[in-house]
Amino acid sequence: MTYDVIVLGSGPGGYPAAIRASQLGKKVAIVERENLGGICLNWGCIPTKALIKSAEVFEHAVHAADFGLDIKDPKPNFEAVIKRSRGVADKMNKGVQFLMKKNKIDVIMGSGKLVSATKLEITDKDGKKQTYDAKNIIIATGARARELPAMKIDGKKIIEYRKAMSLEKQPKSMIIVGSGAIGTEFGYVYNSLGTKVTIVEFLPRVVPVEDEDISKELEKNLKKQGINIMTSGEVTKVDTSGSGVKATVKTANGEVILEADILLSAVGIAPNTENIGLEQVGVKTEKGRIIVDGQQQTNIKGLYAIGDCTPHQALAHKASKEGIIAAESICGLNPEPMDYNNIPGCTFCSPEISSVGYTEKAAKDAGYELKVGKFPFIASGKATAAGNNAGFVKIIYDAKYGELLGCHMIGYNVTECIAEVVTARKLETTAHEILNAVHPHPTISEAVKEATAVAYGEATDI
Repeated sequence: MTYDVIVLGSGPGGYPAAIRASQLGKKVAIVERENLGGICLNWGCIPTKALIKSAEVFEHAVHAADFGLDIKDPKPNFEAVIKRSRGVADKMNKGVQFLMKKNKIDVIMGSGKLVSATKLEITDKDGKKQTYDAKNIIIATGARARELPAMKIDGKKIIEYRKAMSLEKQPKSMIIVGSGAIGTEFGYVYNSLGTKVTIVEFLPRVVPVEDEDISKELEKNLKKQGINIMTSGEVTKVDTSGSGVKATVKTANGEVILEADILLSAVGIAPNTENIGLEQVGVKTEKGRIIVDGQQQTNIKGLYAIGDCTPHQALAHKASKEGIIAAESICGLNPEPMDYNNIPGCTFCSPEISSVGYTEKAAKDAGYELKVGKFPFIASGKATAAGNNAGFVKIIYDAKYGELLGCHMIGYNVTECIAEVVTARKLETTAHEILNAVHPHPTISEAVKEATAVAYGEATDI
């Protein structure tokens, strides 16, 4: 069978690409080896947010007296929390199934391998092979948990994120290696539900890709929650011979032995680009990632790649936009290439983190003279009323022209606020325009305007 477009992978990049190509009149098929929706819907973004919501609700119940409510002795039901999370994922998976039918996209279950730039060989679960022809192919194979030699994942005592959201029993203690989004989010969930958590980070600070002020604030809050933080620590060995795990951590002051029931490896991801025929077809890669141009096309005409198997940020929303760019390019629309310096990042620990654009250090290194404003949530009426006034909004402007260079937030509900800054930067908005755009009160989002006022010496609320 011949298609105009075949998409290999149905994650948050793949299925929007398929839908957009279908909307533009193409005959489309999508190939998936496991679950429609990929890691994001089934084992990543969505089910983790369900776990986080359960942790938040439990924390509210524990601290109900702070809000004038009398709730006696609340207890977490770990099995029910996991079950709810899996139920949310299943519901979203069914939603993608519906979207495929609605948009008349053929779903082919199996593992795909390129035979040529226009042929895919699909192997189903029974080992049966079938070849499909396509005028264009979009590779959207995503990524998996990265594995380090010192921490071989066994799925029992040394686990990755998939197992962390489907454990049958809650561990009493957990070591988390890596303090990025995955590590800090699971650290928050398990600590909130009563597991003793230690986070080990190889680099000198937690969430190391964030602005340095964000890292300091998060570490302070994680410690306040009772999470043990070890930065500048390298796990060199893990002993699983006993009932739990013993991790040897190399530090500046010598080796430290950590003991826990289980160890979660959250040290990043590796692209799924092996065994899909890239070498045979001659597709260029770098460090395992597929090299593409501004239209998401590889060095081979008609062959495109998107999402975590390509360079830049490994984020669902980045993959979705790349998928749409690829589909529109195939259809001759010449879409605008992605601006990778205006992709927001969100981490859903507590307090939440969101950011976009330059950090203060990166802006200085780029040669800008800066105006920087920071508005603390302790001065926010909405955050105080919500009982969560930790954190701040930090905003960075070019002193010469007022260009909005970057924004970094840590606090209550800030992941819902960053889109304003993304849109403002896309529209080349200046500080003057942010100050003159009336923000509603009391809201968390007004902190963007308040931080801008601080940067320009016009603050009235701090």
